[in-house]
Amino acid sequence: MATLADAQALEFATMAHPSPVPADEREALIASPGFGTVFTDHMVSIDWDEGIGWHNATLGPREPIALDPASSVLHYAQEIFEGLKAYRLDDGSMALFRPDENAKRFNASARRLAMPELREADFIEAVRLAVMADKDWFPKVEGGSLYIRPFMFANEHFLGVRPAKKYKFLVILSPAGNYFKSGAPAVSIWVSDYTRAAPGGTGAAKCGGNYAASLVPTKEAFERGHDQVLFLDAAEHKWIEELGGMNLFFVFDDGTLLTPPLTGTILPGITRDSLMTLAREEGLTVREEKYSLDQWREDAASGKLVETFACGTAAVVTPVGKVAGHDGEFTIGSGGPGQLTTSLKQKLVDIQRGKMADSHDWVVRLD
Repeated sequence: MATLADAQALEFATMAHPSPVPADEREALIASPGFGTVFTDHMVSIDWDEGIGWHNATLGPREPIALDPASSVLHYAQEIFEGLKAYRLDDGSMALFRPDENAKRFNASARRLAMPELREADFIEAVRLAVMADKDWFPKVEGGSLYIRPFMFANEHFLGVRPAKKYKFLVILSPAGNYFKSGAPAVSIWVSDYTRAAPGGTGAAKCGGNYAASLVPTKEAFERGHDQVLFLDAAEHKWIEELGGMNLFFVFDDGTLLTPPLTGTILPGITRDSLMTLAREEGLTVREEKYSLDQWREDAASGKLVETFACGTAAVVTPVGKVAGHDGEFTIGSGGPGQLTTSLKQKLVDIQRGKMADSHDWVVRLD
């Protein structure tokens, strides 16, 4: 039986864009792009059909997608996605950060949702082509990047409950500034009564359904004046899992870090893994252990816990200053950025942007 490793590399065709956004209009759009609201000229598209496999790989104009009303993604939510960023280095070249890990996680999500896997090399090449086609869209704002959204969905039209036999993979780009709009030095989070994921579910997959389930609790957090929502475990509603789209770290007065373990209900964050590696290189102890909300509150009150931060591709590293729920609220440390949070973030960002030596070969130059 042929395996993914046996598959030949895809050949990408290029379609000329008939009417790209004029340069002056593009510059106005990226002057203050925010996050996820401005999109570039091009996209990459690849089709998959049972019996044919991956084919029709194309770099072309970003345009609407025609979908039959019976397309199975609209009925059974067979959809996955990834998120990564392209950075501009000091020498003007473009670079990615650990795209191989995004490719691996994409395939892990595909397996969980009974979808076809894409060769890691083809995933990375699709991303590279999209970035190089639209590198002029890179925003010059502080901390700017090109946010990259590879995604795949089922587009066979039928109403039977089974895995689809046709899929489409696409890559689109969005010039990005800061993820959080509040501008506060640390975020405030609301402890939700809702559950994000359960054992045996899709918590470790990056699929749209997980995020759809988080929208009501996230809306509630916003309405209460908070920046993000915290989810506890489904079984006991006691153990800390993750925020709406970010992993959590806890810093103690002895310099150790703790983060909830990957037991299948938490997304295995690439930023999370990178920060654990950097912390251990600095001689810090990093523990992957369960941590309860009650213990968090107690440790914050006693001063044993001195910092908490959230991390993810979009927001990178974000200090957590306040935690609130139906049982009251508590403050972490001084309520602002902590020393270790700040230093780990700076080191990670410097590596991503080529300002610090990359001993792990995490940074992939594109030109």
